[in-house]
Amino acid sequence: MLHHPVVIGEAISRLSEVAWQDRDLSDGFRGTALGGFRGKRGPVNGRVGRRPCHHFNMEYRQLGHSGLKVSALSFGAGTFGGGSEFFRAWGQTGAREARKLIDICLDEGVNLFDTADVYSRGLSEEILGKAVAGKRGRVLISTKAAFPMGKGPNDVGSSRHHLTQCLEDSLRRLNTDYVDIYHMHGFDAVTPVEETLYTLDTFVKSGKVRYIACSNFSGWHLMKSLGISERYGWARYVGHQVYYSLIGRDYEWELMPLALDQKVGALAWSPLGWGRLTGKIRRGQPPPKVSRLHKTAANGPRPPEEYLYAVIDAIDEVAKETGKSVPQIALNWLLQRPTVAAVIMGARNEEQLKQNLGAHGWNLTAEQMAKLDAASKVARPYPYWHQAQFASRNPLPVADA
Repeated sequence: MLHHPVVIGEAISRLSEVAWQDRDLSDGFRGTALGGFRGKRGPVNGRVGRRPCHHFNMEYRQLGHSGLKVSALSFGAGTFGGGSEFFRAWGQTGAREARKLIDICLDEGVNLFDTADVYSRGLSEEILGKAVAGKRGRVLISTKAAFPMGKGPNDVGSSRHHLTQCLEDSLRRLNTDYVDIYHMHGFDAVTPVEETLYTLDTFVKSGKVRYIACSNFSGWHLMKSLGISERYGWARYVGHQVYYSLIGRDYEWELMPLALDQKVGALAWSPLGWGRLTGKIRRGQPPPKVSRLHKTAANGPRPPEEYLYAVIDAIDEVAKETGKSVPQIALNWLLQRPTVAAVIMGARNEEQLKQNLGAHGWNLTAEQMAKLDAASKVARPYPYWHQAQFASRNPLPVADA
């Protein structure tokens, strides 16, 4: 009787349930790449969800419409190198310190490490490659292309010419034969989308790229690309790297509903609001002397000052209730949002990294989430304010978007 495949499957399932009972999962898993898990068991969005895969107390989430599992907290290597004044404001981590940070991440179960060719003009990739040497089988490497890498007319964009050179250069700098996730860093409206996607498909078929993703796309950019991939049977974008934070919720209006519908996992970059949710900025206090904002504020989002302080006030209230830090509250809020497959955290040093890693393994309560939602809510632009009046037929993924 036990040899029947159905019986064996049920026995394995029961054993798995016993194993899960030995773990303290608090409220369970509140958000996946597909907006699925919300608790220990039960229907979510019309589906029945099971608890996610855990290891090292880390959550692993499915990246969009793929079989790849990425750690809910991932590491951004933009702080590696400091190859220009702009990137020095992010950080100047060298190879030796980078290895320490990578080891800390691996010990906590982080498996995804993100960089880009344009970060410090390739220096970030080089340092990341050295830091993961001998550990390649334990890590997923994500990098990006499309931004200018030279002064020539073909040294920018998503053409076959440029991407082919960019990929070869990235592989060399990373000292690897393949990239796990290859992002288009921005949308190239000059190059035909078919040329870009066919080129990326050949990369996947060659084994040099495992999965493809995009970054900073508009809704129509992503939908057009997905449609072309489907039409020709080419590799499709399974992830979208987006700016998303408690003080930057524009992602929720158009891109989040698209991600839910098309099964595209979100990888949230700058989750601390371009360095504003570090706990160093307070109402009535002078700005911190050491902050990347002094040199980078003009290049990023600029939330209204009163709005920023209102959100920070709400975070401070929740921080007192939980005993967590401001960055941990901001990161944990993101971990519970629909479609979020991974939150890409950065760190200049071990202290910052360990603090950010403390954002997982627990959950804000529904009441605390609601408090933060209310404080960070902004007026919807058209057509989203109008669509909100027809929510019975056009529901938004989060009520306070």
